[in-house]
Amino acid sequence: MRKISITLTVLLIGLAFWSCQKSDYRPVKQYAIEQFMNTTRIFGSSFSPDEKTLLFSSNKTGIFNAYTVPVAGGEPTPLTDSKDNSVFAISFFPNDNRILYSSDKGGNEINHIYVRDEDGTARDLTPGDTAKAQFYGWSHDDKSFFYGFNQRDKRFFDVYEMDIATFTPAMIYQNDKGLNFGDISNDKRYIAFSKSTTTNNSDMYLYDRETQEMKHLTPHEGDVQYSPETFSVDSKSLYFLTDEGDEFQYLKRYDIASGQSEKVEATNWDIWYAYFSRNGKYRVVGINNDAKTEIKIYDTATNQPIELPKLPNAEITSVNISRSENLMTFYLNGSRSPNNLYAYDFATKKYTQLTNTMNPEIDQSDLVEAQVVRYKSFDGVEIPSVYYKPQHIKPGEKAPALVWVHGGPGGQSRVSYSPLIQYLVNHGYAVIAVNNRGSSGYGKTFFKMDDLKHGEEDLSDCVEAKKFLAATGYVDEKKIGIIGGSYGGYMVLAGLAFRPEEFAVGVDIFGVANWVRTLKSIPPWWESFREALYKEMGNPATDEDYLRRISPLFHPDKITKPLIVLQGANDPRVLKVESDEIVEAVKKNGVPVEYVVFDDEGHGFMKKENEIEGYKAILYFLDKHLKGMEGEVTGTN
Repeated sequence: MRKISITLTVLLIGLAFWSCQKSDYRPVKQYAIEQFMNTTRIFGSSFSPDEKTLLFSSNKTGIFNAYTVPVAGGEPTPLTDSKDNSVFAISFFPNDNRILYSSDKGGNEINHIYVRDEDGTARDLTPGDTAKAQFYGWSHDDKSFFYGFNQRDKRFFDVYEMDIATFTPAMIYQNDKGLNFGDISNDKRYIAFSKSTTTNNSDMYLYDRETQEMKHLTPHEGDVQYSPETFSVDSKSLYFLTDEGDEFQYLKRYDIASGQSEKVEATNWDIWYAYFSRNGKYRVVGINNDAKTEIKIYDTATNQPIELPKLPNAEITSVNISRSENLMTFYLNGSRSPNNLYAYDFATKKYTQLTNTMNPEIDQSDLVEAQVVRYKSFDGVEIPSVYYKPQHIKPGEKAPALVWVHGGPGGQSRVSYSPLIQYLVNHGYAVIAVNNRGSSGYGKTFFKMDDLKHGEEDLSDCVEAKKFLAATGYVDEKKIGIIGGSYGGYMVLAGLAFRPEEFAVGVDIFGVANWVRTLKSIPPWWESFREALYKEMGNPATDEDYLRRISPLFHPDKITKPLIVLQGANDPRVLKVESDEIVEAVKKNGVPVEYVVFDDEGHGFMKKENEIEGYKAILYFLDKHLKGMEGEVTGTN
């Protein structure tokens, strides 16, 4: 990331000037969490064979189901009506209007693949109480699809091909070495895999189904990442991502016949992904550009980028090009606008908005535009972050604030719509979403800075965010809390336990309390990167003393500030016992602790009614313990 360096002095001067501007203040309407959650979450898109209809997923009814919408525009139509478990649309069939979808049980992440026939009946194509299936893609001849299935061994995903005329599955590769599927060539001869050694180091392999030979493509020394992305349409080349000799991932092409590789594209940021349209007319590239997604589409005949629609204050993501290569879909979103689905005609260059997901009761001008900011940490390392300033802070007022920590480890806070963040900001809380060292998107050196230092230097980056907030001039330094989910929830607990005077309150959303247990109990299907995770976090068999030292559960007596914990009972990653035990341990200190458990959720909340209950509880807790508004419940008008 060859970013512009901003000195702390210049940054503070700029912020002081910014905070003094009266034009920053404007009164806004406050909205209830029910109004924020009445905004619809949608994702995915698949063209019907005649390219007149699109399939996508929506939680309009309060839980995710499969919907269709006409490409020309019109009202979405529900295809499924699940009331208990989320349905995630995968794809139309290549030559008819049947669909595939995925679903688990109460957030347990044991997903199965289902077919929904045109008459509305559905059946499970990958049955098994403990077997998990992952869709890999359709065959180029339209006769089958490929998927990963861990029925044989819960640790590994074997590669299967499912014939769609008879729905007969066939294992085409038995995965006994924890390889990660990359892609399969259009002629079905080659399968590309990767293998993780650490979170910073991986290898790439090419399996020839004709010769049954597995070829190691990337022997190397040192930490280098290799990730297979896609085969060329003619099955003669493999395109892959690597950071070899660079801080950032770039795109290369491997010629299968000659064994030679060449660089295709590089930028000053990580290239996230690359793929071709069905017949190879277009190459789509996604770039992680400073916490925003940048899409490039190239005409492969000229290797020149095509012009994309110009749409203000939002970014184009999730491009999907139709089989005819005449149309594409994309999503548009921004920090003040949730995902909306669009269709685009390459010939006419006209686009059509197909959904309107924002609750019409909410005036988007009342919401806050996120800003990418940077500050220097304790050792001079620059920490990129995403900042949300409430618009309704009056001159001279001091607002409470929250340091938001993303999941991971290795995640990233990005400029996108978050109903919870906007809800909190709308009710007067400044929020800085920190990309502490170890976050992805800022180069491999930055990414590995927190290895075997969790709860220490990464936590210090979060503490240093308080100086940024204080420098604004409008944040009350005594009213700064910390909030996060998963790894971010761990950072909340670590902040309260290991830096007990820094944060006034903590909001832990299914966070790790005991790394020894969590690392021993990770889901079996994580086996392919178990060792990589151990090398970053510590091995519970050999590093238990270190893991106990950084685990808040073994230091609960140090937690003296109010805490709220949210947890899904079916979470397979952070077990409910983690939250049970930290809550009980902290209560013994006489510290105010609140605990919200959802019996029908896993690692992340999928049901609107649960999100409403949980987010309302968070605001009530913050108003009571951070704003000092005990007895009042805000956000319920």
